[in-house]
Amino acid sequence: MIGRSFLDELKTAAERADLAEADFRKQFDARIKALEQERAFAYRRLNLMHGVADAIASAQDEDQAVATARATIRASLGWEDDSETRSETLTRFAQVSRAAFASLAPPEAEAAEADVSQALAEFEAWYLAARGQPFWNLFEQYIPELPLVER
Repeated sequence: MIGRSFLDELKTAAERADLAEADFRKQFDARIKALEQERAFAYRRLNLMHGVADAIASAQDEDQAVATARATIRASLGWEDDSETRSETLTRFAQVSRAAFASLAPPEAEAAEADVSQALAEFEAWYLAARGQPFWNLFEQYIPELPLVER
């Protein structure tokens, strides 16, 4: 007959393996969730900035570019009304709009070097610090399930 201590050791090893697997699954799930969010934010960033770039491409000056970008963001987020938070957000985003407008200037123009990525990163950092959540969360759209209707 096999001794009890030997079976206890095997049981302990099996329990450790269970814990190790559960821990790995938690880490894996957390990493997948982080990558999903990173991907979603990257596409939201791309889509918004594509819309902003398209909107400001025909702007005659920086003020018009900022106003056009502001309208694009408001439309993208469905912001029909103003609030203090929205106004502050749009005001802070103006720096990104200015950088984007400057980046579209012809090469021969004597414009300051515009780093749109840096301006956007600074805006995102400000929003996160000010609001406690990423700006890109504003673009999450809840789509309610609709009941199926039979014909």
